[in-house]
Amino acid sequence: MDHPLPHRVSRLCGATLADGSVVDLDLGHGGEHALVTDVRPGVRDPSRETSASALDLTGYVLLTAPAEPHAHLDKALSWDVLTPPFGDLGAAIAAWRHGSAGLDEESFHERATAAALALVRNGTTAVRTHVDILGGPDPLRGIRAVDRVRRRLSGLLDIGIVALVHTGTDPALVHAALDAGADLVGGAPHVAPDPVAEMARLLDIAEARGVGVDLHVDEFLHGDHHTLAHFAERVTAWPADRARTAGHCCRLGTMPEDELAELLTVVARSGMGIVSLPLTNLYLQGRDDPIATPRGLTALAALLEAGIPVAAGADNVRDPFNPVGRSDALETAALLIAAAHLAPEAAVHLVTDGARAVLGLPEAGAKPGARAEFLAVRGAGLLDVVANAPADRIVIHDGAVVSVSRTDHRTADFAALEV
Repeated sequence: MDHPLPHRVSRLCGATLADGSVVDLDLGHGGEHALVTDVRPGVRDPSRETSASALDLTGYVLLTAPAEPHAHLDKALSWDVLTPPFGDLGAAIAAWRHGSAGLDEESFHERATAAALALVRNGTTAVRTHVDILGGPDPLRGIRAVDRVRRRLSGLLDIGIVALVHTGTDPALVHAALDAGADLVGGAPHVAPDPVAEMARLLDIAEARGVGVDLHVDEFLHGDHHTLAHFAERVTAWPADRARTAGHCCRLGTMPEDELAELLTVVARSGMGIVSLPLTNLYLQGRDDPIATPRGLTALAALLEAGIPVAAGADNVRDPFNPVGRSDALETAALLIAAAHLAPEAAVHLVTDGARAVLGLPEAGAKPGARAEFLAVRGAGLLDVVANAPADRIVIHDGAVVSVSRTDHRTADFAALEV
């Protein structure tokens, strides 16, 4: 398709769903948001003639557009700028705190813009990003920069901002961060000298402000200073629509089975969502265990079996916490299959519908009444597109095509080559 972008469409034709069925979808644009109005059996027809408002998706797998539940747009793409050492979580924290002092607001804005656009090109249409309250004389420059990105790219993707609070940060500064554009309170209580006290402090601030929280929780493999139970017990009585999200939760993956089962009962009762972050945690965790190195992930199978809302995200992208990453939900899904032993359908669910549910977003995808948020990837089926992660993609946000990527392959005619 060669129409200007964004380009509103009213029909998707010949798309292959994750279950292998081929469908046509009608999209309605009469309300505040574009919705799916009809889903019916379709046909694969590459010769189909379509109008400007109808998009032929023959040869494409159609997914609910991914949502990134846990990003760090302020840190993204800073590896080459800061040249940090390879290392574990403690080394990454130290490298970022030292290096970020020399980054001005424009650096945060430029890198966050580039990272957000990479998410869009790969199919993500909603992201929740943690942004540090920084040290020094201008601690809110990162939050201001990302808020500018949010407003600039509002027609391409939805961005939510979590103020990442550090131990000792003045509560008044947290409120200032919320005034500057942050939506939720965040932090990492498990790295504080008194994790339980820090957890209580952050939750006190959120309650005083009437906002939700998204915390880095128990991002370690060994130790008894875990905070998840305290978090869950404290937020159980919160209003149902107030966000309460725990990211990482690596300690669950190494917890004894009976202790884990007891804890998950508390978590399930709390209404909390859990976010797994395989790429960053596989990089950071387990470095102290060179033999039989643990995988560094949370207890995904047990969480899903307990009926707890679970999402998965990319987390850090080419910064001191992770030198690699493509800002691609299909990369996260592939890691969940290989490292967490999830079935492909479950892995894709955690980066699409599951991620949207944890973020509190309205239902999206190929269902009547759902938001028209889609990622179409050229391929033969679900496993094919996860395995190959083709760059050929069409991204639809709120019923409009916002990104189209195509690849061109040229390979020598091997039959003409001399042996």
